[in-house]
Amino acid sequence: MAAPGARRLTLAALASAAAFALAATPADAAQPPIPISELFTNPNAPIFEGEEAVPDPVYAPEVPQHPKMAANGQSNLHDDGYMSDTYTSAGPLGRAMRTRTSFLEGVCASITFDKRGRLVTVCVGLEGPKLVLVDPRSLDTIGVMSLPPRMSAGGNLFQDFAGGGYFYLDESDRVVVPTTTRHIMVVAVRGDGFVTERDYDVSGQLASGDKIVSALPDWSGRIWFVTGQGVVGAVDPASGTAQVHRTGEPITNSFSVDEDGGVYIVTDGALYRFDADQAGAPQVTWREPYENTGEGKPGQVGPGSGTTPTVMGRDLVSITDNADPINVVAYKRGRSVKGARRVCSEPVFPKGRGSTDQSLIGTHKSMIVENNYGYTGPASTFQGGVTEPGLARVDVRADRKGCKTIWTSDEIAPSVVPKLSLRTGLVYTYTKNRDDADPWYLTALDFRTGKTVFRQLAGQGLGLNNNYAPITIGPDGSVYVGVIGGMVTLRDRSDPNDVEPRLPRLGLKLKRARGAGALRARLSGDDRGLVKSVDYRIRGRGVAKRSKRSPFRRSIRERGLRGSRRYRVTASVKLRDGRTVFHKRSFRTR
Repeated sequence: MAAPGARRLTLAALASAAAFALAATPADAAQPPIPISELFTNPNAPIFEGEEAVPDPVYAPEVPQHPKMAANGQSNLHDDGYMSDTYTSAGPLGRAMRTRTSFLEGVCASITFDKRGRLVTVCVGLEGPKLVLVDPRSLDTIGVMSLPPRMSAGGNLFQDFAGGGYFYLDESDRVVVPTTTRHIMVVAVRGDGFVTERDYDVSGQLASGDKIVSALPDWSGRIWFVTGQGVVGAVDPASGTAQVHRTGEPITNSFSVDEDGGVYIVTDGALYRFDADQAGAPQVTWREPYENTGEGKPGQVGPGSGTTPTVMGRDLVSITDNADPINVVAYKRGRSVKGARRVCSEPVFPKGRGSTDQSLIGTHKSMIVENNYGYTGPASTFQGGVTEPGLARVDVRADRKGCKTIWTSDEIAPSVVPKLSLRTGLVYTYTKNRDDADPWYLTALDFRTGKTVFRQLAGQGLGLNNNYAPITIGPDGSVYVGVIGGMVTLRDRSDPNDVEPRLPRLGLKLKRARGAGALRARLSGDDRGLVKSVDYRIRGRGVAKRSKRSPFRRSIRERGLRGSRRYRVTASVKLRDGRTVFHKRSFRTR
């Protein structure tokens, strides 16, 4: 650590250093990227720690493809309409990784992919946001379009996500992005550039000092938006007419949508489900207040939940509250439910040292939460500064009577949105060491155990601070992170999607049924969710109807088998990824 006096002097210059990193002119279009400068580095900082991973798939039900958004995993900051923060494709495995940076104008947080596989991002700098089209391999800048500049306002510059921090790419490669002028622009990615196709002016419905935080479509194509002052709006894309509902409660993050018409929004006061009424206006379906100390903890943008709601499986939605300690909270999301709507509330991170401003990673039953306590901007992690450690996995119990903490990790991830690759079984986060040179690492955790598998150095110094930007995984397994200096990408030496995954943890169990003449066969193991179907055979002959539902149980009659002889049951297991594996078990006839 630097001497106290040296640290004070350096922090005094932080604002000007950040301004330089954010406001410098990026490379001209179609030119190779300028690497992000790393002025002060520690040559002894480890480049790679840990070991190469073997893909160990995790089951989760497929998130429905939103008909009005680009492909899942490629459409917005949180990957899909559910805001699941999961990918069905592979992320890096730590195999001879390569790193590249591009010096752009601002933090390129939301990264999407057009149909040609190019990166479509909004980079937000001191002067304002701009749309940028980037080559996914070289990071060459292909095209740039300026968006309306920042409006003069108070507050923390590094915690202001309005007017471009959130956007989505629709099914026709059009960027739908809120602006600082309280408009919603629809900009087509055409050729090597951008063309504005539509501009929805909703400023007449909003106060002059209000800001649009995020916009998303519902399943019918109606464009919903939320604002910092708690306005929930819906725009008819044909007429451009906007209708609003005023919650009176600030909103600081994005929201989620599902195929049933639900729009899930968290304010500083409550979690809401909205649906459109017959006239297309936002209507409150239900409202659930959550526990809240009323304090804006360091690491949070406001005094409430710091999460974008995460839709999970067929019937859940989850957030964190703002208690102390904070809780991961899951709710039934249906329009109406029997009994209590809240399913569980599970405390995470130590009292007085826990907060988050990141969406939960969500499968149908598992939620992963990250501790951001102590991060309020680049000064928090400058010259060896670190925040409170911690990530945790919380699962909803099978009987829906509570939740339980599965694991905790002591990794320090100051402000990144972590992501889960279902194919590799790895949780990817962005961590920092307690080192004056400020090294930043792509860090992979085992989803099942929470153990750190590997860390790969992304770079060192202020320019590599992600400042609330997420991990984004590309279709070829590359990782992209928006950082103060622009963007960094990390990738394996070859596509991790081509690596054979580990075989699922499965077994075959036989149990004699009551009464003579029948066995009960079933598949066992934690990975039954990865199984598509099971055929049971004896001596190559099918002995039961194909089973297509977990636990893949079937009765096997012994009729036709000789008595007092040993036979072997073979379970031919078809996996969801197309592979077939076999499990065998012997038994003796009576």
